[in-house]
Amino acid sequence: MSGAGIPPLQVDATGLRVGMIAAQWHATVMGGLLAGAIGACDESGAEHTVIRTPGAFELPLAAQVAADSGRFDALVALGVVIRGGTPHFDYVCQAATIGLEAVARDAGIPVGFGVLTCDDAAQALDRAGLPASSSSKGAEAAVAAMVMALTLRDMSAAP
Repeated sequence: MSGAGIPPLQVDATGLRVGMIAAQWHATVMGGLLAGAIGACDESGAEHTVIRTPGAFELPLAAQVAADSGRFDALVALGVVIRGGTPHFDYVCQAATIGLEAVARDAGIPVGFGVLTCDDAAQALDRAGLPASSSSKGAEAAVAAMVMALTLRDMSAAP
């Protein structure tokens, strides 16, 4: 969900339990992403628990353990990776993306993807949900995870 054509970001998620797995690198950007995700849960009526990881590379393992715990109906992975002068960016982005997708598929639990993969700090700040930002990817990822949790719940209840 990004840019023009974004669907409405309101959902009644009363009673859902959401685990927010948030990296710690880039404190300003992460503060905005996490605040947006928490705000989306609060507005939707979902309960939330925050779990911190050192960085984006560690998000999939924490998500897997959270999914396996049975405590959550949905997870939201939040992180930021900013391109540098080495291939490190590519490796971390690929590991986080593939790892989080595998958690969602293997555990059967929605994982909202709020990992920013940006060319520079300005792009990250613009997506962080801060007062000067053009979007709040943390809120968008949380809403996507909650909508999917409700969709899966409806699908399992259907005859």
